[in-house]
Amino acid sequence: MEILISVGLIALGVVLTVIGSNILVDGASTIAKKFNISDLIIGLTIVAFGTSSPELAVNIMASMSGKTDIAIGNILGSNIFNVFIILGIAAVIYPVRVQSASVWIEIPMSLLAALVVGVMANDVFFDGSLITGNTIVKNVITRTDGMILLGFFAVFMYYTVYASRNTKEDLKDDLSREMHEELKEKPLMTTGRATLFIIGGLVFLYFGSDWLVKGAITIAKLGGLSDAIIGLTIIAAGTSVPELATSAAAAYKKNSDIAIGNVVGSNIFNVFFILGLSASISPLPFSSPTALIDILMTIFSSVMMFTFVLAGRGRMISRSEGVILITIYIGYVSYLISTVA
Repeated sequence: MEILISVGLIALGVVLTVIGSNILVDGASTIAKKFNISDLIIGLTIVAFGTSSPELAVNIMASMSGKTDIAIGNILGSNIFNVFIILGIAAVIYPVRVQSASVWIEIPMSLLAALVVGVMANDVFFDGSLITGNTIVKNVITRTDGMILLGFFAVFMYYTVYASRNTKEDLKDDLSREMHEELKEKPLMTTGRATLFIIGGLVFLYFGSDWLVKGAITIAKLGGLSDAIIGLTIIAAGTSVPELATSAAAAYKKNSDIAIGNVVGSNIFNVFFILGLSASISPLPFSSPTALIDILMTIFSSVMMFTFVLAGRGRMISRSEGVILITIYIGYVSYLISTVA
């Protein structure tokens, strides 16, 4: 009975976080437009934030609850899921073409984010063991590391806004244009209603993330699974629902830039902002026995993206390569499950 309640909490938590992120974006976009903030800036900031807000809400809740393995697993798992499953499914639906800027800037930035986490989470290799209070922690992302990650995020956001403002009209970005059209199609609501949407979205995100974390913790205890594995699989997949829906719909409409831009942007946002903020709230020790494998898989996912784009014809991720990505993820999850069998 307890496991059914926990599964229900997880399902309800996913629904609430997805609904909360959507209405939060709608309300925030309306307020921003009323202050004459451009559609482009709204798309690059509020809309991008909205699709990653479930991960943010879950990580803040997990960090405040001291469940650092869930916070770490959620981010690494989401980034792995984004590439291997979301991008893989998008490519199977319709081959994903990649613009030059994504090839040489965004994808390498995603790889850089994964490499930075790899360095920060291997203190034993670089510095030896660390002592936190009375406990010896071998590998940990400290508050200082978190602030450094937030600094990377600030630089990336500055680049994004600066580059978008200086892009010529004949080189319009499909991702931005699609966001513009969606925002323009929605009639502006009143300021009062927009404020209620923002408050309601935050409330939904709070309760949704709280129930998602609590349900996952209970299942982990009942099933003998670690918090890290639950974070890497169930929570990561659940919080990635907005990205999955967006990329699958974009692939179906043959809007390739949205499909890959959503994945890459989310991965950068997850590491530099969400993981950075989580570590700033509470240091994140890497205590999971699969931690190194998880980090290597995160790095490998970005390498695979870069390789497929450069090796394929016309900077494209083909359907067969999409199948390869999905197959790799299935093998990875099978390995995680085998570690507790």
